[in-house]
Amino acid sequence: MSTTNEEGSARPTRLLTRPFVVVTATAFIFFIYIGMLIPIVPLFIEGPLRRGEFGIGLTIAAFAGSAILARPFLGRIADRYGRRVLLVGGSALAGLAGIASGQVTEFWQLLISRSVMGVGEAAVFVGAATLIADLSPRHRRAEGASYFSVAVFGGIGVGPIIGEWLLDDTQFERAFAVAGAFALLAAVVAMFAPARVAPLDAVDETIASAVSASGRRRIMHPAAVMPGVVLASGVAAFSTFGAFIPDYSREVGLATSGGLFAVYSLTSLLVRIFGATLPERLGPRRAVTIALGTVGIGLSLLALVPTVAALWVASMLVGLGIAFNYPSLLALTVNRASDSDRAWAISSFTMFFEVGSVFGGLFIGGFAQAVGKQTGFFGGVVCCLVGLYLLRFKLVPAGSPDAGPTRSPRTPDTPVAGD
Repeated sequence: MSTTNEEGSARPTRLLTRPFVVVTATAFIFFIYIGMLIPIVPLFIEGPLRRGEFGIGLTIAAFAGSAILARPFLGRIADRYGRRVLLVGGSALAGLAGIASGQVTEFWQLLISRSVMGVGEAAVFVGAATLIADLSPRHRRAEGASYFSVAVFGGIGVGPIIGEWLLDDTQFERAFAVAGAFALLAAVVAMFAPARVAPLDAVDETIASAVSASGRRRIMHPAAVMPGVVLASGVAAFSTFGAFIPDYSREVGLATSGGLFAVYSLTSLLVRIFGATLPERLGPRRAVTIALGTVGIGLSLLALVPTVAALWVASMLVGLGIAFNYPSLLALTVNRASDSDRAWAISSFTMFFEVGSVFGGLFIGGFAQAVGKQTGFFGGVVCCLVGLYLLRFKLVPAGSPDAGPTRSPRTPDTPVAGD
């Protein structure tokens, strides 16, 4: 069984189609590029540019800030001109900015190139996430988002290994050039992605009609606001783990934190691969409750039990929780948006990644500076509690149609007589 998109090509109703694979491959290659820059940029700032930790923070702010500003407008571009425009254009823009970064001699020039990278990354993420939602049947959108997140986090996991290898002889120009080449390769692969995809199924018409009537006057898509705030709470909580674990692990007695991040990443990827259908089975209310609750327990363990064993267990718990958070909230967002607004809704939703990172860095960083790293983990626990409250009492209260598993009287993947 298949449907036909507006360009006249048949669209299969199963999940793992050729277009789906092309989009996930594009994301994987592009986020290898993003991962490669994780070790390259800080060393470049502290080395040739002779700037310290504050300079590193400014480049992060430039990257995230430009992405925040760009996301709402990128969604509308995708809705009007097609999703492939963002994939190809964003990858090419970020790749060229990456190559140019190896040529800069002043710190302000790097800030500009990092800002351009932020816009490119936002474009790729919005375009890819929207196509994944377009290509996934309604009842399997969280599963599709899980596979997509495997590509994203897999690329980010592989990228730093390649980046560190390239820096063996501190050839920054070469390192930036090779990283940029990965982004340009992603642009080439993206050319084989569909520009648009016809909807497979109906959306929540009550919410979608309200959005269409009034939402276009707003920068932020209404369907994305509350799911995005809950997402930002989880991202802010995770920033506690990412920011404090390197130093805290040494204080506890672990020589290096690399193994902890490996356990976190591996746990998250395995859950996304083998548990991709669980968010639909559980429903967003239960799935996100498990996600935020598990992250909160992991962070509490770090704050209360300063042992090496607790570090390993907490890393697994945080990886487990993060694996459930994004797919469930993304599926909830796209199910509440009309097909014509879907890219706008996803761009608004994914903007909260940067919002959570900025808020988490400011709030939890200040809190930890006042009380110490170990107690500072409780700042992340507070973020989880805020997210749980918003989820269960504002976003998906008990009795809401979205509270239970996603069900369909007839799933598009199941043929019936006459198909």
